[in-house]
Amino acid sequence: MPEQAEVDVDVVVVGAGGGGLTAALAATNGGATAVVLEKEERAGGNTALSTGSVPGGGTRWQGEAGIDDSPERLAADLLRQSGPHDAEDLVRVLAGASANLVEWLVDTHAIDLRLITDYKHVGHSVPRLHAPPSRKGHALVADLLRACKAAEVEVLTHSPVERLVVEDGAVRGVVVSGGRSGTYTLRCRAVVLAGNGFGASPDMIARFAPQAAGLEYLGAHGSTGEAIRWLLDLGATLGNAEAFQGYAAVASPHGSITSWTTVEHGGILVDAHGARIGDESIGYSGFAADVSRVDGPVHVVFDTSIRDSVAAHEEEFADLLAAGGVKEAPDVPTLAAAIGVDTAELQRSLDVAGAAAAGEGTDPTGRTDWGRGPLQPPYAAVKAIPALFHTQGGVQVDADARVLGQAGPIPGVYAAGGVAAGVSGRAGGAGYSSGNGLLTALGLGMLAGRHAAGLR
Repeated sequence: MPEQAEVDVDVVVVGAGGGGLTAALAATNGGATAVVLEKEERAGGNTALSTGSVPGGGTRWQGEAGIDDSPERLAADLLRQSGPHDAEDLVRVLAGASANLVEWLVDTHAIDLRLITDYKHVGHSVPRLHAPPSRKGHALVADLLRACKAAEVEVLTHSPVERLVVEDGAVRGVVVSGGRSGTYTLRCRAVVLAGNGFGASPDMIARFAPQAAGLEYLGAHGSTGEAIRWLLDLGATLGNAEAFQGYAAVASPHGSITSWTTVEHGGILVDAHGARIGDESIGYSGFAADVSRVDGPVHVVFDTSIRDSVAAHEEEFADLLAAGGVKEAPDVPTLAAAIGVDTAELQRSLDVAGAAAAGEGTDPTGRTDWGRGPLQPPYAAVKAIPALFHTQGGVQVDADARVLGQAGPIPGVYAAGGVAAGVSGRAGGAGYSSGNGLLTALGLGMLAGRHAAGLR
């Protein structure tokens, strides 16, 4: 990058979600100064709406638990779930950095992440997700904000970036302009764009990810895609544009996710008639499209032993239970009446699934993984809707999270999280593995911050 006569701060980070906060921490660890700009009234973005789960392939906590894992195994799992796509090299980069990412956050910044061992979750062959004890993303954000304060990183909310400052083909700062922030220019040596994707932009969804157009958007309101548009104007290339993370079972009308662990332990999803919808084991993201095509209301059906187990481990599900979002019934007829479906159809769905789960038949949808086995009365159910949480398409970046233009890295600009091309396949939601969003957010944030610090 060309020399600059004067800068206000070494690194400007745009977006105060997990990726942006991590980038700022990495930059300050490298001796740089950093500021984080957030256009919304509070930090968090989609990270705050997640379960806070970060994959780590080969962490010391896995070793202590006797779990055989490695970056190579993580990469293989992610690619098996995603299929071929435009950012396969990035999969290997992020898998290779994943254990270091989790251990650095815990050891250097006291971020409370703990290995989840009670389930593996979608796309993973071994337990490797590390999450806050509550399994709520806002707890991860709170820890990251505390760490930023300790590192003397300013996090400025109500500070929307209007445009990038570009001189001689290099990004040299940003222009901030908002009702509360006023209008001013910040000059810097590097800009890290961590403002997530374009899930909140219907126009960009229609243009780039039309498969997601029919899903209700329940992600962060600030994910309007302007960072991606700025970079495309600079000559960046879009990768995996049509990919996204959906969620097949958002509790209605409560708005919280119905933990997919209920399904992984053996639960099923039924339509308005009580019929199974398909193979639920493809995952909560991939199954969202299936759910969107059937008559609703849709219900997740499991049993009370699963309910109690999940509630004991996952605070968000326990809150849903306390709020009355989980119905209970002693038998199938009572359950059918409670959720408004045909008793015979629901009985048939449970019988067929139960036989397959017990190894006494082949499931017609092709599902083979049944967790704890057949469901047993008393039963439980949650009314649910499918939703879009965030897009997975973004600009192509290199192994240091530098944004790639036609002739190589564009000087002075990096991308993390939803601004960068994701690792969840080329199109649709089926390629998403649990934690992919935070892996690209925090992982690329760490890599970007470390490299940007070297420009000082």
